[in-house]
This record gives sequence, C-alpha cells and structure tokens, in this order.
Amino acid sequence: MKLDLGFIDALGRMTLRFFKSAGELVIFTGQAIYHSLTPPFYPKEIGRMMVEIGFYSLPVVALTTLFSGMVIALQTYAGFSQFSAEGSVSLVVLVAVTRELAPVMAALMVAGRIGAAMAAEIGTMRVTEQIDALSTLNTNPMKYLIGPRVIAGVLMMPVLVLIGDIIGICGGYLVGVTKLEFNATTYLISTWNYLKPMDIISGMTKAAVFGFIITLLGCYNGFNSKGGAQGVGQATTNAVVSSSILVLIFNYILTEMFFKM
Repeated sequence: MKLDLGFIDALGRMTLRFFKSAGELVIFTGQAIYHSLTPPFYPKEIGRMMVEIGFYSLPVVALTTLFSGMVIALQTYAGFSQFSAEGSVSLVVLVAVTRELAPVMAALMVAGRIGAAMAAEIGTMRVTEQIDALSTLNTNPMKYLIGPRVIAGVLMMPVLVLIGDIIGICGGYLVGVTKLEFNATTYLISTWNYLKPMDIISGMTKAAVFGFIITLLGCYNGFNSKGGAQGVGQATTNAVVSSSILVLIFNYILTEMFFKM
C-alpha cells in the first residue's frame, strides 16, 4: 500500500499553522490585558468606543431581545398548554431571556456590527502603515488602539444585556397579556417572584466575557491583517466568525460553571 505523503504534508502544515495562530492569539491576549490595565489610559478614546459599542448597538440589541422574548412566550404557551401549565410561561421567559437569550443574542449582534468594524478600522490602519506611524510618534498601538476597545467592550456589554433583559421580559409580557390573555398584574407578580439575582448576575458576567472576546478578536484580526483591501476583508470575516464561535463555546462553559447540576 502506497503511503500518501501529500496528505500527511498538508495535514502537518495545517497543524503547524493552527498552533502558530493559537500561540500568537495567546500572546496578543496577554498583551491586550496588560495594556488595558496599566497606564497611560486614553479616556477620550475609551469614551468614544463606549458610545460606539453601547449607544449605537442598542437599537439592534433591543429589537433582537424584544422579539426573542415574544417568541419564547408564544412557543412556551403552545407547549405548556397541553399539560395545563400555562402559569409557568412567565418563568420560562424570565429564565430564557436573562440566562441565555439576552447575552448570546446581544453578543452575536455586537460581533457582527462592532467586531467587524474594529477589524476593518484597525486592518485599514495596518495596511496603510498608520499603526507604524503611531510607533514612530512614540505612541504604543496596543495602549492607544487595543486597550480602549477592550475596556469599552467589557464595560458596555453588561449594560446592553441588562437593557436587553428588561426589553425581552417586556416582550414576553406584551404577548402574554395581549395575545394569550394573561392577567397583567398576575403575570408581573409571577415574574417578580421567580426572579433570582443569580439569573441577572450570570447573564451580565457572560456579557462581560463576550465583550472581551468580541473586541479582542476584532482587534487581533485587524492588527494582524495584511495584503491590502483583500486582507482587510478577510480579517473582517475572520473576526465575526471566530468571535461568534467562541461566544457560543464560552456560553456553554460559563453556563456549566454557574448552573452545575
């Protein structure tokens, strides 16, 4: 039997590229954390990114969580009505929105909007040698470009998710009262009684981690882009895809940590 050396060679090259990329990402992550926590800081740049991530992402996050809460209420009622358990609709909406839907949906929306924008902006600066110019002007690119974005992402994602929690629960309430004919007061009291601090804390902790992942990968792909406009486009695509995948992976890991059975 003839050994296919071409396949082995391709597999080896792929493995080496994977470990090389993983090592570079780990080093970049360490540098990003260090430069985010040590002075000098750039308050104006941090404020600009907080507005970009928080305020301008709010409409899409609000719409996503609103309709997610509404759909969960409809689907839960359709299933629970077969077992005469309609009273648990408010519980399912509350738990689904606060623990999973708000943080995950918000993260995926922000990854598509902010992660791509960061990769494109920093990637353009890389291929036009603006990052090299910052170094020439004695300004550390990691502190000026990466640090403010990571700080803003970690701070603003929990705020977005908290607002998304409120809007998603309101969506379930609207469907429950107007469509499913629940008593408004009973629904609100039931929701309040079911609410646990851990539901909110877990969702906001996930949001902070997701904010770090999205901004880190957006900056990493843009910072290491090359090859002109095509390279910037590739960096943008990689940022969105990789951050979305890692959000889903870390969502499971964090859920396992918070709600270990």
